[in-house]
Amino acid sequence: MKKIIIATLCACAGSVYAHSASYGYQQSSSGYSNYGSSTGEHYVNSYTRSNGTYVEGHYQTNPNGTKADNWSTQGNQNPYTGQWGTKSPY
Repeated sequence: MKKIIIATLCACAGSVYAHSASYGYQQSSSGYSNYGSSTGEHYVNSYTRSNGTYVEGHYQTNPNGTKADNWSTQGNQNPYTGQWGTKSPY
């Protein structure tokens, strides 16, 4: 019975890894990095918009001319919040 349980757990772990790898995530020593060969990220300080809305400080991907590796794009996950992207890359 133990062998069946262990085999089932291994199969589940493998499918989770395959799912994340299919979206271009690569595991690094600090967790998951964003899509493919990312150019990195930077921190944006807190600020207040002209309409009075306060925006909390946050990390975002560096601009690079493509939407494919933005954390907000479908198939990508923000490593800081865990939220999956919802915006179309096109």
